Amino acid sequence: MTVALGPLALDAYLPAFPEIADELGVAHGAVGLTLGAYVGTMGLAQLIGGPLSDRYGRQKILMLGLAVFALGAWLVAQAGTLQEMLHWRILQGIGGAFCAVSVPAVVRDQTGGAESARLFGLIGLIMFVVPALAPTLGAILLEWKDWPAIFLVLSGYAVVLMVVLHFGLFRRLPPRKPVVTPMVTLVTNYAMVLRHLVTMRFIGIQALCFSIMLVFITHSSFIYQEWFGLSKSMFSGLFAANIAAMAGMNLLNRKLLRSFDSVVILRAVIVLQGVMVLALVMAAFFEAPYWLVAVCIICCVGFQGAIVPNNMANALEFFPHLGGTAAALLGATQFVIAGLISSFSSSVSGHALLPIALTMAACSAGAVFLVLGAPEAVAREIRAVQATSKPEV
Repeated sequence: MTVALGPLALDAYLPAFPEIADELGVAHGAVGLTLGAYVGTMGLAQLIGGPLSDRYGRQKILMLGLAVFALGAWLVAQAGTLQEMLHWRILQGIGGAFCAVSVPAVVRDQTGGAESARLFGLIGLIMFVVPALAPTLGAILLEWKDWPAIFLVLSGYAVVLMVVLHFGLFRRLPPRKPVVTPMVTLVTNYAMVLRHLVTMRFIGIQALCFSIMLVFITHSSFIYQEWFGLSKSMFSGLFAANIAAMAGMNLLNRKLLRSFDSVVILRAVIVLQGVMVLALVMAAFFEAPYWLVAVCIICCVGFQGAIVPNNMANALEFFPHLGGTAAALLGATQFVIAGLISSFSSSVSGHALLPIALTMAACSAGAVFLVLGAPEAVAREIRAVQATSKPEV
């Protein structure tokens, strides 16, 4: 339920972009700034939420995040100008960051290795299904009420989630001893993660692959509704197809984990994603029909279903006692870099499909470069850890 909060906050109001623009008296493209404000803040605020989660406990930081998110969503619903909406989306992003960083930390507290990858896969399945439902939920609310109703529902959901987590999760988890080291360790812990080259490799992969998806999400309405002139229902259906592909890939990944290491699967799917991104570039260059472009996009985004859980498991594997800090650095990097790349793509796209596809291709090329040597890097790190942990004879 907590994982669902992020996709809902990102995707539920996508169908309302034209209505929001008309009501606030701004260009339709300007509403996209509220998406970037939320994503960017969510990334940066995780740098604070992660160490605080390690130090003061998952429950306190998660509950604080939900409270701030609920307040921010309620204030967005009251916004009368784009500037006000941006301010309150930033507040909502802070709350969302504290929630987002706590979930992988809780998983890492309880599991490790392949078990962690499988659990991240289960969480990922929820994360992929919810975005398919989010635009539909937003469209239903728009039929019933104006756009502020979407954010009022998000606010209420966060409040309900606080109650559910308190009674349904934290009372069942074994107590985790808080970190009582000096405050300066909040900084030195980040230095430890930053110096770990294997972990930073996976953080880079996460940022680049997430950028591919965020670039698509940012331009999805333009691609389908303006570039190809499809209806809202067609847009919702094609958006849902992306999520269905991710969910299917996620289920397949869980079966593959029984036979292959997660890092080996990760390398294969990122290379395959790169092939499909190149196909998208070719389709855009030759002005292919919408259905062929849609197939390429669905395949590109669909591979995220295996990329996310395997990459997160490997990124957090070597920091069992600093799960919050490692997860915060991963989350902050992916959201900030993806937000910048998405904003860059908006400024250079020139209302054309090809620059969007080329931006996705550049991100994919970087991810392929980083992942090719990942299995060997992980194997070397495991051998080094085992060597240092052996008792002296």
